[in-house]
Amino acid sequence: MSHNANLSDGFGSSNVNEYNEWEARVVQENRQLDVIMSELLISILNISGEARLMKDYFVENPMYGEENFRGRFRMQKPLFLRIVEAVTANDRYFQQRRLSPLQKCTGAMRVLAYGTLVDAHDEYLSMSVNVTRDALVKFVEGVISCFHEEYLRRPNQDDLARLLHVGEESGFPGMVSSIDCMHWEWKNCPTAWAGQYVGRSDKTTIILEVVASYDLWIWHTFFGTPSSFDDINVLQRSPLFDDVLAGQALKVSYTVNDRENHMAYYITDDIHPSWVAFVKLINSPQLRKHKLFVEHHEAARKDVD
Repeated sequence: MSHNANLSDGFGSSNVNEYNEWEARVVQENRQLDVIMSELLISILNISGEARLMKDYFVENPMYGEENFRGRFRMQKPLFLRIVEAVTANDRYFQQRRLSPLQKCTGAMRVLAYGTLVDAHDEYLSMSVNVTRDALVKFVEGVISCFHEEYLRRPNQDDLARLLHVGEESGFPGMVSSIDCMHWEWKNCPTAWAGQYVGRSDKTTIILEVVASYDLWIWHTFFGTPSSFDDINVLQRSPLFDDVLAGQALKVSYTVNDRENHMAYYITDDIHPSWVAFVKLINSPQLRKHKLFVEHHEAARKDVD
């Protein structure tokens, strides 16, 4: 015999209905209480995570000073705060108060700075894996949206004139920047792709090609090429000289040994091919002038290194 049937025998159908309504109200109220307690607990954890972050880095006398901040975030604190302010104003995602903009941006920046998993800092910042992943994507999108017009572009005529002036002051008239390639380990490379991305080190890596100037401005990046390539044949895929081939390169004029030239060049190591666009390092210099050239060459290349 059912529970409701027993109640009906003792109390009547009206009492059974009242009991059912009371039971339903209790279940609903318990559910509401569970939601309130969960939100309260999350709020407490978020507040503690934000308070911990503020105490460690962002109060007037933080536990970790400017030097520690730069070492852990790979940038100065004023620059980081400028980025936080820009991406917060640009995207409502960072304006939502469940987590502070500093928590979200710090979580994203820690993943970028150390290349760690998204769950590596969840306890410290009181952020779940999903929130950290979303914050990372939104942070990268925000940086690109806010700063691409200024920092993700090729040099204009004024920039080129400044770069040529600095190059001439360094003893390299006509030099615009330094170029170099490096092999970057790809820890999470898909198994199906691993074979083509394994290089000399027997690790899955990709090639990163970069052009950087004296002020550490990165004018050109090209990455993703399998490590079975090298500094020479990666140029066959790189868009570095697309504007030159299309006849859209900026005009350059400089004089060396009383001869006027109209093609700018990059300084690079000895691995790159012997093209007019590259001034390479001299290996094992013997003559005094060659040694002097190597000294100036290495000093100018330290930016991209």
